Amino acid sequence: MAPRALALLLALLLARAAAELAEELVLALGAAEEEAAAVGAAPSGPAAFHRAAKASWRLPGRYVVVLRAGGGEAEVRGTARRLQARAARRGYLTELLHVFHLLPAFLVKMSSDVLDTALKLPHVEYVEEDAYVFAQSIPWNLGRIVPPKTSSGAYSPPNKGDLVEIYLLDTSVQSTHREIEGRVLVTDFESIPEEDGTRFHRQASKCDSHGTHMAGVLSGRDAGVATGANVRSLRVLNCQGKGTVSGTLIGLEFIKATLEAQPHAPLVVLLPFAGAYSHVLNAGCRRMAQMGVVMVAAAGNYKDDACLYSPASEPEVITVGATNSEDQPASIGTLGTNFGRCVDLFAPGDDIIGASSDCSTCFTAQSGTSQAAAHVAGIAAMLLTAEPQLSLTELRQCLLHFATKNVMDTAWFPEEQRLQTPNSVAGLPTQLGADEQLYCRSVWSARSGLTRHATAVARCAGTEEMLSCSSFSRSGRRLGEHMEDKDGQKQCVAHNAFRGQGVYAIARCCTWPRAKCWINTSSLAAEGAGCSLQDHVLTGCSFHSPSAALGDSGRPVAGPGSRPSHCAGRTEVTAHALCCPTASLECRVKEHASLGSAEKVMVSCDNGWTLTGCNAHSQSPGTMGAYAVDDTCVAASVPGSSTAVVIAICCRSQQ
Repeated sequence: MAPRALALLLALLLARAAAELAEELVLALGAAEEEAAAVGAAPSGPAAFHRAAKASWRLPGRYVVVLRAGGGEAEVRGTARRLQARAARRGYLTELLHVFHLLPAFLVKMSSDVLDTALKLPHVEYVEEDAYVFAQSIPWNLGRIVPPKTSSGAYSPPNKGDLVEIYLLDTSVQSTHREIEGRVLVTDFESIPEEDGTRFHRQASKCDSHGTHMAGVLSGRDAGVATGANVRSLRVLNCQGKGTVSGTLIGLEFIKATLEAQPHAPLVVLLPFAGAYSHVLNAGCRRMAQMGVVMVAAAGNYKDDACLYSPASEPEVITVGATNSEDQPASIGTLGTNFGRCVDLFAPGDDIIGASSDCSTCFTAQSGTSQAAAHVAGIAAMLLTAEPQLSLTELRQCLLHFATKNVMDTAWFPEEQRLQTPNSVAGLPTQLGADEQLYCRSVWSARSGLTRHATAVARCAGTEEMLSCSSFSRSGRRLGEHMEDKDGQKQCVAHNAFRGQGVYAIARCCTWPRAKCWINTSSLAAEGAGCSLQDHVLTGCSFHSPSAALGDSGRPVAGPGSRPSHCAGRTEVTAHALCCPTASLECRVKEHASLGSAEKVMVSCDNGWTLTGCNAHSQSPGTMGAYAVDDTCVAASVPGSSTAVVIAICCRSQQ
């Protein structure tokens, strides 16, 4: 053996021997100190042990050992050495991290198996497990959903959503993260495409990143919306966050089969992704909704019309856009939240704190309409926990009813999308009741073609009842609208006029299970249409001219006590009256005329009343039409047109 190699070997052997001798000295010193301490120590039982009340706040493996008052630094260090010696005899390593000077205490890193040893050491008063501390402003998004209690400022939702299962279709999920541990069941379902690129590295924390964050937003212990909801995850997105339409459909089939084998109600499915418009994906989502499953989807992050994407464009899906901490539409990267008539409402989706897959205790902030959709899925879980019998259509109406209205600056959206985009940000009251109420929303059609007599059609979803119909054209060139029954469902049909620039149909869709309503239509020779006032009430009017652009076409007329009497129109205009049983609803007419040449005239229903019908009336064909914004009826006129009158029909439930 070469002399140099021999010297190196001898050095290694000497180093090992020195280490073993040092360890023996520590053990011997510890034993000697224990014996010396035992002579003068007062006999006592095991010391107390303390830890954080919330499991997710704890830091197991790190402990602060506190001695009785009066102990100096020498006694503290001696106690630490005794702990190391006893642990070593049991085969455990400990690491002294810090000796405190403020208190007679030291911080040690050790296995929880050694805890009982620490508690039995002489002079130890108590041992406390280390824990996290947090800045005390609650995450802004949770404060938007439910107003924090003034006394504590804490997030206090009406319930925890614990009666609901949420299926999350996403990437894989790090279910051992303390924020979601025990709350997420990772199913064995996986249907994903291969990652792009031959050099892609499937780092676990990256593969789990989106799904883990979404699960944390849904039901995380500290930053979750519905902290009691049970989440089941299906992997349909790969490590790059990409999935396929077919993989999503197979995932929905998996959920359907699971439901058939073990029915569970109520159920929410969260689809936190978007792709190009897909007929088959929309059809699959619609089929799930028809089975009673609540489908919630991201609107998309492309600063574009959500109707161009799937599953956001499916009417039976609750589609969610994103807002920031200022309650404004969220800019996401170089783009931003999608918008338009296919969006149902908005929710917090910018800089949202949630579980991070980087480690089991890490948190991170992510942004997007995925996060916004998770908020609404969590809110849906709480609504369904309060009222498990809610249908999808009733749930959607409740979400809109409890949302905060008219806080977004709509100038962020393209001008042609501002009216159709709902100005509603999701929220909940601190308490939920089970009162039966009349809720309504407006459903806009796509814009019609530009040819003469081109039509646009708006329909209500599911079991909603259409209670009125109106139309809108930016050019003011429209032939009005009519209501009709088609294939067992009411629909609102708007008609474009010659030289018109397209028209929108607007259906007023309501949930009131006792309202079985129908349409009465006038003949061209009659001046209007009405209802049988003995047992029916008028909820809405529509007017259609076969040839001339509408101006003084017709209007709802009030009878005794402001109760709507009939839809009055000229003989050449066809009037349609929507009639509902008086045993269910009580209605009245409100109207307002502009004092000058205002572009918009508005009238609102009183508190406790819901807008069901909305009409504009003008002496010239310069009225763009009428539309509802929550419970306010708006009539818009083109510049230079004559004074417009706006007429609202307001109804309330008759218990």
